[in-house]
Amino acid sequence: MIKVILHGCNGKMGKVLQNIIQEDNEMEVIAGFDQNKSNEPVDFKIYTSPNDCDLKSDVIIDFSHYTAIPSLLDYCVNTKTPVVVATTALGDDEKKLLLEAAKTIPVFNSFNMSLGINTISKMLQVAVPIFEENFNTEIIEKHHNKKVDSPSGTALLLADSINKACLVKKDYIFGRHGKNDECKITDLGIHAIRGGSLPGEHTVIFAGPDEVIEIKHTAYSKNIFAVGAVKAAKFLANQKPGLYSMEDLI
Repeated sequence: MIKVILHGCNGKMGKVLQNIIQEDNEMEVIAGFDQNKSNEPVDFKIYTSPNDCDLKSDVIIDFSHYTAIPSLLDYCVNTKTPVVVATTALGDDEKKLLLEAAKTIPVFNSFNMSLGINTISKMLQVAVPIFEENFNTEIIEKHHNKKVDSPSGTALLLADSINKACLVKKDYIFGRHGKNDECKITDLGIHAIRGGSLPGEHTVIFAGPDEVIEIKHTAYSKNIFAVGAVKAAKFLANQKPGLYSMEDLI
């Protein structure tokens, strides 16, 4: 049985993870970390700070806030606990901390835990070399009006996957405006739409002479991210120190 601690256990994804793991006979949640309180009863103890926890887990799954990552990584390094970091909007400072922690413990990080999105990322590695020379490439992402970061981490994940496969690296164009906005073949447009209760949707468009190819993914619930995080946790529990991603899992 893999013992799990949930970081951000009282958040929306933390609660989804609780339900997913409850149905999994290979894992159990033994504790949670969260600075925010919840009135919903749980069958494990919740700590406001990782340093207050005296329980040892096999892996930690994190869906929290980027500001909480430094203290979490300190705890994981000190206790030699593998960690799945699924928090989005990480900056350069947090990414450096991930690399440093990975020298000591197994660290898993992805902008998106969906198996579907990460499969599309691999598909792009095949498509891009075929379309690069003659097709313009654009990414459109849609989310509900509560999402505060734009473009989404997933849009950037897909953009980086495209650029990785390009012979000539593309320039990211975040939105388009102006009267002299030349659309170059080396541009990669990334556009964010926010409104209402839109589900998470990402579309990669290859627009060429007389034909258009679209690769689209729609997330209808948060379950897909929880399922991916659980798979990542099972994968990570027995790995050596290092930085891992969905590419390693898939």
